[in-house]
Amino acid sequence: MSVVISSLKWDAARSGTQRITYDQDGYHLVRFPYETTEESYDPWKMHDPANGGPGESVYPDARSGLIWPSHDGWGMLSAMVFWEADTRALEYRARFVRDPLNASTGYDSTATNDTMLTRGGQFRTYLWQMFVTPGTPVGLKISARGAGDARIATRITLAEFKLAIHTDVLTP
Repeated sequence: MSVVISSLKWDAARSGTQRITYDQDGYHLVRFPYETTEESYDPWKMHDPANGGPGESVYPDARSGLIWPSHDGWGMLSAMVFWEADTRALEYRARFVRDPLNASTGYDSTATNDTMLTRGGQFRTYLWQMFVTPGTPVGLKISARGAGDARIATRITLAEFKLAIHTDVLTP
């Protein structure tokens, strides 16, 4: 079975702070730089600044948070987020979204995950599988919530977002 992959990494030490700002849906679209690092891998150009608009995207604009599938297939989305300690945050949320900027087929959130504050570090991993198609980007959106569901403008220190597309899906 053929698999095509896009693997993105952002970390505060390399790319500076990424402060959480909330969109209308109450989530932040995590942005990723357009660069090749030891952890980033994108030979199919699914995270290309030319994708999705009339001009080149420039990190950290919203389009830098998108992966544009290069093939139709069964997509395995995975992510990892490390949150900076913030005593106001009581829960952490993440979701994978088809077309998070509502630029092609329409916003479609899926696989929302909600976890409580733990005594240790706030390190989370996420996994979801779904069909993907060229022309419909996917993104990772996150949110930190406090008392009364208040959105907390905390920071993240590390984020990774990966898409592996199985291109040879059999049908009966």
